[in-house]
Order: sequence, then structure tokens, then C-alpha cells
Amino acid sequence: MPAKNRNARPGFRCAECGHEVAKWVGRCPGCQQWGTVEEAGAARPELAKVVAAAPSTPARPIAEVDLDSARAVSTGIAELDRVLGGGIVPGAVALLAGDPGVGKSTLLLEVAHRWAEGRSPGPSLYVTGEESAGQVRLRAERTDSVHPELFLGAESDLSAVLGQVDAVKPGLLIVDSVQTVQSPDADGSPGGVTQVRAVTTALVALAKERGLPVVLVGHVTKDGAVAGPRVLEHLVDVVLHFEGDRHSTLRMLRGVKNRFGPADEIGCFEQRDDGINEVPDPSGLFLNRQESPVEGTAVTVMVEGKRPLLAEVQALVTATQMTMPRRAVSGLDSARVSMMLAVLEKHARIRLSDQEVFAATVGGTKLTEPAADLSVALALASSRMDRALPGNLVAIGEVGLAGEVRRVSGIGRRLAEAARLGFERALVPPDPGPLPKGIEATVVPDMRSALRVLSEQRD
Repeated sequence: MPAKNRNARPGFRCAECGHEVAKWVGRCPGCQQWGTVEEAGAARPELAKVVAAAPSTPARPIAEVDLDSARAVSTGIAELDRVLGGGIVPGAVALLAGDPGVGKSTLLLEVAHRWAEGRSPGPSLYVTGEESAGQVRLRAERTDSVHPELFLGAESDLSAVLGQVDAVKPGLLIVDSVQTVQSPDADGSPGGVTQVRAVTTALVALAKERGLPVVLVGHVTKDGAVAGPRVLEHLVDVVLHFEGDRHSTLRMLRGVKNRFGPADEIGCFEQRDDGINEVPDPSGLFLNRQESPVEGTAVTVMVEGKRPLLAEVQALVTATQMTMPRRAVSGLDSARVSMMLAVLEKHARIRLSDQEVFAATVGGTKLTEPAADLSVALALASSRMDRALPGNLVAIGEVGLAGEVRRVSGIGRRLAEAARLGFERALVPPDPGPLPKGIEATVVPDMRSALRVLSEQRD
């Protein structure tokens, strides 16, 4: 009796890392991802020898390749163009991900409207699989995004989406969202690993074949990562994250991957009742300029991507009768705030262990980089000593546990932005490098040197 072929039995394979198991499991033993193990069927046949075929286009010297077909086209929104590296490249596929309700659809509807107004190189096609055409029209009326060259389709079948492209022949295609579109040639339900991979692969092939720029909306998990298989981010050319706090109007578009431009750039937007508007100079959103200096406030310069932005730190230190004083932090790294409290108490002899401490940022921004340490420490000391810092002062530097002030990157760019906004003095760590004109920089090697600014202030 012939032996059974063990390789013919069905198996299961992880869609993320390719790890194979004999039976289905909910969590892949290889990459520890949930819900990625799928039935692989019979074992794959042995690889046959590949026969050479005639190339579709002959190879040419790189200097003779035409660049006109690959030049970026402006989307009409300067902040989006900034993140994309000048615009969207024909044939590129961009994936825009973000939390529910952050404004992804509203932003892309505005992109489609601006593209339609330009009327080059063709109309824009907005395909929605999550809402009806009437619901999208209502949003377009509210945001004043109605245009005769903006076409709208409500489809959830991939074949129907491709049919819409053939009928409209757009210059820009927006699909909202990739998790709601289903391919008839793939198994599984919409949003599943197999379906998302099949739909994305088809749309990428369409974009490359016709030179059509495509923007896909993607869902995110509770951890903030793009939902679906990891291969989704590898298939597309650009990955963008749209971020924002529900309690703030500020929205940030962050580039995570970009094959045609910088991958660490950000764009700033503000969500209003009439839609999402770009903010070319967002530093004013993070500052609360007072007519006279106020105790417990300090200004620093953070860097988001390559963009320097001024931010204000506020602190309130007050006495308490509680055995365990409260520590409340908003917009800052609570661990670093605790470190600054310990440094001030140890090296500056400022008693804080019996005080309640509240620290926050202005405008809902998140300030977590070490360059904000010096401003946080000065704001805490200012509130405790009831002495205000000068209103024209910024503080930049990382503070170590020994009380030393360490150098951070991009000090020159940070100070240039501060000088542009009218600040005249700065506290910087040793060896800051070339400094711009228009601002007086004072080198502070340690925390005690920085606190002399407060000692100089009159009660």
C-alpha cells in the first residue's frame, strides 16, 4: 500500500510573517499577531524553472528616462503638499489612516474639491463604501466642496469601483475606505486580511498601469496602527497618519512612509464647523501670550518632523494638607515631569515633596521630547518661587539626573523660529552650535545656572 503524502494535507499559514502551523490558532506563534492565520490548503508545488521572456519595455540608461510623467502634481492644499514632498506623484498610492471622527473623509473631500477646481490632469473621483452618496453630498454642502468636476460614487464592490474609473476617467481616485471594498476573487469578509490585501493589490496595479494617483482611507486599531495585514503598508507608496485630540481643533498630518519625499514631515490643520482648514503657522495655537509675565509658565521650541513649533508649558505648584500630594500631567510625559521634580529638589534645593503639582501644555499639543525638560523645570520652579520668567525668553535643553543641561538637536532651527516670532532671549545647553541672529542666547551648563534667571526677577 503506497505511503500517504504528508505534504498533501491542508495547512495553515500566517498572512503577516508566513509561519506555518498544522492546525488553526487564533494567535500566530511566530509574530504573535491575532487573527492572521489562514488556511493554506495543500502544500505548494515544487518551484519550476522560470523561462526568460521578452521584457515589456527595454531597459534604458537612467539618464534617458523621462521625468515628466513622474513629477509631483499639487493637490491644492499646501500643508498636504508639504507632507507629500511637493504634491502627489502620478501612479502613486497613498494610504491615509487615523482614528474614527478625526476628519479623514472631510480632508479628502476637500482634496477632491481642490483637484476638481484645478481641472488638471482630469476630474476627481470620490468613491465611498461607508456612507451613501447623499450623506457625502451633505458634508460637501457644509464644507462648500461641491464642484461639477468632482464625481461621487457609492460602491463597495471592487469591480464596480473599476467600472467607475473606466466611466469617469479621473485624474485622482479616492477610496473611502479600503476596508469596506470587497473583491469577488478573494475569500473572506470585507475588512479581513485576505480581502484587504486583494483590494489593495488591484488598486495598486490600476494606479501603476494608468498613472493614476490613488488615495486610500485606512482604519486603525486601538493601538493606533493601521488595521489589516502589515503587507498593506508595504504595497502602497505613501503612508500618512491623521492625528488629533477629540477635545482640540488641532489636527496633524504625519508622514510615516514616503517613496517620493521626506518621511518625517508634518502638516497642521484646524477643524472647524465649515471643514478642515490648513494652518501654515501653527505656533500661535500653542502659545498663550500675556500682556505681562505670569508665574508658572515657560516657552520652549519643539520639533515635529522637520518643523520647529513653539509651545508653552504651564505649571501650578500649591501647598496641600494631604499625605500623598497629587501629581496631574496633561500633554507632557509624566515620567519626565517626575524626574524634573526630583532634580529640582535634589540639586536646586526647592522643596516639592509636600506640594501638589499640576503641569500641562497650551492648545492640546503633546510635548514629549527631552528638549522640553528645561522649560518644564523652569515652569515648576517659577510657580513654586512665585516669580515669573521674562516674557521674551525661551528655554531649550534636556536635563539629566545629575542636574546637567544636555545638548539637543536642531538648536539653530529652533532659535530661528523663536526669533521670527519675536522672542529675544534663550537659555540653551553648552555647545549649541551656530546660532541665528536676532536672539540673545545664554548658555546654562546645569539647572542651578538656569534658575538664576528667576533669581534676577523682582518680587
